[in-house]
Amino acid sequence: MNERLGQLQELLKESPQDPFLHYAVTMEYVKLDNRLDALAGFENMISNFPDYVGTYYHFGKFLEKEEQLNRALEIYQQGMEIAKSKRNMHALNELRGAYNLALGEDEEDEF
Repeated sequence: MNERLGQLQELLKESPQDPFLHYAVTMEYVKLDNRLDALAGFENMISNFPDYVGTYYHFGKFLEKEEQLNRALEIYQQGMEIAKSKRNMHALNELRGAYNLALGEDEEDEF
């Protein structure tokens, strides 16, 4: 285990309800190419912290890399709904762009 991951996991023990720490640990797993723990982390984020909008973009990209395009598209769509409900237009536009790119469409196309 790398040092950063260990530090994040220690912080997570102290603040287990902090969505950012869960997200940071998950992204560390992605960087380490630990696909099983990364997948578990993303699933945990979607289940326990569904309003953490940043998860959806990175989870979708992860799923695309894992050649799970249909699931990635579902995650992007789910994220777009959350972003709309939160009025987070920046996240909505990023997710819409990722969704369209995954479909092989121009980023300007509508959802």
